[in-house]
Amino acid sequence: MAPRAADPTYLGRHGLRATAIGLGCGPLGGLFSPVTPEQAVATVQAAWSAGVRLFDVAPLYGYGRSERLLGRALAGAPRDEFVVSTKVGRLLRPEGADVPSHFVETGGLGPVFDFSAEGIQRSLEESLERLGLDRIDIAYVHDPDEHMEQALGEAWPALARLRDAGVVASIGVGTNDAGTAARFVRESDIDCVLLANRVNLLDQGGVAEVLPVCSERQVSVVIGGVFASGILAAPSPDAPYEYGPAGPEILARVSELEGICSGHGVTLQEVAIQYPFRFSAVTAVLAGARTPDEVDQAASALERDLPDALWADLERHGVPTRA
Repeated sequence: MAPRAADPTYLGRHGLRATAIGLGCGPLGGLFSPVTPEQAVATVQAAWSAGVRLFDVAPLYGYGRSERLLGRALAGAPRDEFVVSTKVGRLLRPEGADVPSHFVETGGLGPVFDFSAEGIQRSLEESLERLGLDRIDIAYVHDPDEHMEQALGEAWPALARLRDAGVVASIGVGTNDAGTAARFVRESDIDCVLLANRVNLLDQGGVAEVLPVCSERQVSVVIGGVFASGILAAPSPDAPYEYGPAGPEILARVSELEGICSGHGVTLQEVAIQYPFRFSAVTAVLAGARTPDEVDQAASALERDLPDALWADLERHGVPTRA
């Protein structure tokens, strides 16, 4: 049985206590379409009311907008009662403003990769200012896939020093690339992996490559992209898949999965958010949301008891459900 939204979990090896479900705050930055400040704050407050105490953000999301709105929504909340993760490796600078973006409001800034030790320090300082917080709990090296040597040689040691000094509680890597995640686990002493889009009903690329090495090294795994950008939450021909339009093969596979789920009297969304918890290495799951209704739907999806026969049926149709 999957945990409920407010069920406690631990991230990393240093006693950082959070909830098994976190709010993915990328959509609050205006991913694909605008989100008003009022809507963003209401979404965070709905997550809080559902018992969620883990909030994941990044400078990239809305080019600083998501961090500012999350900070506004959490202002006044008891600081020891929630966990915030953000990311390093990109600085927001005017010279990056022309970088193509999925976010609709960029404010004349754009991301510039910087995995140097100085860049890591500057990134955290700027995130703290935008969030209006006194500390960040988890810092992930963000999308270092094309910069692995500098990320492992400079960014990770810089974060390790900050962790040892108590500036951050846990450190890790956040990526869509299973190979990047596995290499970071093998070659560094990180606490957490945030792996997006590689442990969901459409893509299990992280199941064999990442989860076993994380279990071996006692590295916590947080799964993002459980809805594959939206198509597994609200299936339709227009729903996004991995930040873009879904092709015919993906649409056909979604239809097949939806049919399997409905045959067992459950919805695809209910199965999608619970699926990563089939694997013992997974400590928490992020549910991205842009409205309070989406938060409520995700929390409700966790409440549904799913039959064992469903998982066996998915196995027969090529979805691994055990590791």
